[in-house]
Amino acid sequence: MATLVLSTVGQIVGGPVGGAIGAVIGQQIDGRILAPKARHGPRLGDLTVQTSRYGSQIPRIFGTMRVAGTVVWSTDLQEHRAASGGGKGRPKTVNYSYSASFAVALSGRPVREVRRIWADGKLLRGIAGDWKSEVGGFRLHPGSEDQAVDPLVAAVEGAGQAPAYRGMAYAVFEDLQLADFGNRIPSLSFELVAEEATSIGAIAEELASGALSGEPVLALGGYAASGDSVRSAIAALADVVPLSLADRDGRLRLEAQGSAAAVAVAVEAEGAAAAGAGGPMEVRRRAASGLPVEATVAYHDPARDWQAGVQRAETGEAGLRADRRALPAALDAGAAKGLAEHRLAAAWAERARARVHLPWRRAALRPGLAVRLAGVAGLWRIERWSLEAMVLTLDLAGLPSDGARSSPAEPGRSVAEPDRVHGATSLALLDLPLPAAAEPGGQAQLLVAAAGASPGWRSAALSVSFDGGATWQSAGRTPAPAVMGTLLTAPAAAGAALLDMRHGLEVELLNEAMWLESRSDAALADGANLAAVGDELIQFGIAEPLGDRRFRLSRLLRGRRGTEWATGGQAPGDRFVLIEPAALAPVPVPPAAVNSEVRLLATGLEDGGDGVVAARMFDAAALRPPAPVHLRAARRPDGGLDLAWTRRSRIGWDWIGGTDTPLGEEREAYRVTIWSAGTVRRVAETAVPAFAYPGDLRQADGAAAPIAVEVVQLGTHGASRPARIVIGR
Repeated sequence: MATLVLSTVGQIVGGPVGGAIGAVIGQQIDGRILAPKARHGPRLGDLTVQTSRYGSQIPRIFGTMRVAGTVVWSTDLQEHRAASGGGKGRPKTVNYSYSASFAVALSGRPVREVRRIWADGKLLRGIAGDWKSEVGGFRLHPGSEDQAVDPLVAAVEGAGQAPAYRGMAYAVFEDLQLADFGNRIPSLSFELVAEEATSIGAIAEELASGALSGEPVLALGGYAASGDSVRSAIAALADVVPLSLADRDGRLRLEAQGSAAAVAVAVEAEGAAAAGAGGPMEVRRRAASGLPVEATVAYHDPARDWQAGVQRAETGEAGLRADRRALPAALDAGAAKGLAEHRLAAAWAERARARVHLPWRRAALRPGLAVRLAGVAGLWRIERWSLEAMVLTLDLAGLPSDGARSSPAEPGRSVAEPDRVHGATSLALLDLPLPAAAEPGGQAQLLVAAAGASPGWRSAALSVSFDGGATWQSAGRTPAPAVMGTLLTAPAAAGAALLDMRHGLEVELLNEAMWLESRSDAALADGANLAAVGDELIQFGIAEPLGDRRFRLSRLLRGRRGTEWATGGQAPGDRFVLIEPAALAPVPVPPAAVNSEVRLLATGLEDGGDGVVAARMFDAAALRPPAPVHLRAARRPDGGLDLAWTRRSRIGWDWIGGTDTPLGEEREAYRVTIWSAGTVRRVAETAVPAFAYPGDLRQADGAAAPIAVEVVQLGTHGASRPARIVIGR
């Protein structure tokens, strides 16, 4: 049975009588070291729930453990305001965020380092020391006896009013942003590395300040000791691990149960028969119906990010009774399985009880020792002894044949939070004719896509400048990471009317978590796989993975939504962005900033103090009508030309009615420009998609062949790109 024998014999004076006297002295020493019994160390769940109660015990951490800690100091929540928006016809939005600074006590003895930190079960700090949410500062005070007062605590509390918490390891968070945690201080847990990872014996030896010694019993990965005595500090261990406390050469020693050689006792030959004492040996057994058929041990499993694990041992007998224990220690699955098997074996072995009587000369036998009884099978442990009328009476309990051991076991599936470095931010600024790029009231919007070279990138704060970086204003935060990368091979020019089966392009995505998929023609008709390749919008039907984050895209639809002007104009290194509404952040641009440079600043967790800046010229492509198409010229008998074209609309791409597209502008108007010999010969406006250019007017303009004709549609917010045709003789 995994029981710590809390009574011991201290042999101070030589000989059997001295051993009896030493028993009394040993019990007094035991009482000083291993009492009182009122308080117990932390159970398994105590290490996973963060507290801030007065009087909460701070466990003493040995080895490596995951602990929640106790909040011992905190400032009030700090409120931060940031305004964004305020475009035409829309109010300005004021966003509120909160941060807090606080200190968390971690261990009642010195530690070496803090590795990973979890907040509400999600990884807050990775193994590389990188943060997954914004933290203004973090400091670990390792718990030395001369550690200084934390500067933030001193600044808030005042000189001479701030404790240094000497002898206690604690961590200080400065301005932890709380937006990711519902604007409250999250429940934190820490992967804490103390000064040593050691055995139960060494732990007990340190806790007792050298008043007892310990042999290397069951090496632990870590342990959280708590309580107001050595007894309560290691009671949780003694409740599970088979231990004995014995007197060795006048000193208490904690050792594995049964580690000393069993002492042979010939009861019949040594049987005592003093007057009024002694008698025959008694052996009895409890009924099996009251014994457990299952034993479980809960523990902290390093293989599962220090989460609670449970190992089970069963007898195979029918029954419902179970022995369940929890151990605030870090173990591998095999060691925990071995403890469960031993507890079950011990429970069944202890059903056997015996009482024997021996001469006073055997008084050196002490509680905790293992004995073998001549003529009786198995091992026995001395639980109690008494000496009366020179007769030694021993009460014995059966011992299992084996001690704690490591058994084959599986820790179970780990539900671990992926530890991915956030990395720097990569920005793409899009000025494209997309619905998201224009508000219903006619406000121009720049679209921002962002991601990182690491799959761990999550978001960044955005600021925008419309005056070349002289002033900046908040633009909110980036949305979900976009699928983006760079162009490796550029596609040649192609028409926008049919599937481009001849050309393809190769792209390299930013990180290995990004992926592109092939889609059917029907899905393409519904708008799937739309991507910005440079300034051209392209749809791709086939995405062929090439490895190393590279894809070849083919079966293309080119020049989507009026961007046919950009086909063939790309170059290797241009930006590739998969267009997904959830991954695009619209940034309103005031009318005065149209046709000028707009700058965006992204500040993520690893973008440094200066952040990442991207800029582009912005001409509000989403508010301008697309260029007319099917520009054609018919010759007149008088040498003139009859020009005609087809109007397109920035709000009519779906062509739902199957007839003329909606105008989408306040009025229909076009500007026609006629060139000859590199000189503008005539500029005219018309309210219909046609223009008559009679021969006498052409002759008066001096527009000799060949001539070039450009037609733009005049929209409410600007002119379209030109449609162009060259007419020869």
